[in-house]
Amino acid sequence: MKHPTPWRNAVLIGFAGLGRMGRPMATNLARAGHSVLAHDPFVDEAPDGVTSAGSVAELAEAPLSVSMLPDEPTTRDLVVKGLANAGREHLHVVMGTVGPELVRELADATEVDIIDAPVSGSVSMAETAAITTMVGGPREQFDRILPVLAAMTAAQFHTGSIGSGAAAKLAVNAVLAALSQGIAEGLLIAEAGDLDPKVFYEVLRNSAAGAPYVGYKEEAYLAPETAGVAAPVSLIRKDLRLALELARGRHLDLPGIGVACTVLDDATAAGLGEADMAQVLVALRLRNGQQSGQDIGQEVGNF
Repeated sequence: MKHPTPWRNAVLIGFAGLGRMGRPMATNLARAGHSVLAHDPFVDEAPDGVTSAGSVAELAEAPLSVSMLPDEPTTRDLVVKGLANAGREHLHVVMGTVGPELVRELADATEVDIIDAPVSGSVSMAETAAITTMVGGPREQFDRILPVLAAMTAAQFHTGSIGSGAAAKLAVNAVLAALSQGIAEGLLIAEAGDLDPKVFYEVLRNSAAGAPYVGYKEEAYLAPETAGVAAPVSLIRKDLRLALELARGRHLDLPGIGVACTVLDDATAAGLGEADMAQVLVALRLRNGQQSGQDIGQEVGNF
């Protein structure tokens, strides 16, 4: 078997998706010396060092392309239509969060090589290339793409066959959603016991439950008006739905994920879809009659 040469030197990379996460990732590729040709129909200007493509079809001219798109339909369209004229030597890396079945479907339906490499981490971590990627695909393709991934990420894990990276990402976000809801419920319990939320959070951060996530989400829970948005409710909700779809296909009953998804549904219905996922706290307050519609309107106005 012929083993492809790793991309250790500068290479032309087609990049689809310059949103919240994609923009800093494309920027880091350019800073590492790669020539980045990017396309996003909803973004007027590419970041410094990145060239805007006139159409998505131009990305097929590069030997390597990356997609950081928000959902399955846009990812499918990019690969099936946008990369239709890419050669057999073209490698496409799906870095947006999609289901493992879609990745396998695309690999079977197209001539280009496909691997999945979704990422875990916040926007601020993407800006400093501190995010983690989970890569599904042949080991030789993982070795080939590793130098490029290292320009965007701090840790790279080969998770196994194609689709396994997507499965790993869904599993990670299922845990994050459970943690997010657990923190929110803990805050409500603490308040019910007349404990100051700041005092409780200090205890929580230094307790057996003090995962790193607990520490860096403190401001998002206690001062959401200044914290900004790391991961919006809408995206985590989408990921949990994908996780539940995968679970149903394997006849798994996962009640915790189901409940977390329901609370994210409530947050979305309350108008908090683009707020940080920590705002499940607002949805839980609403469930318990602790927050009014006017209060929620004020919360939305802060984002």
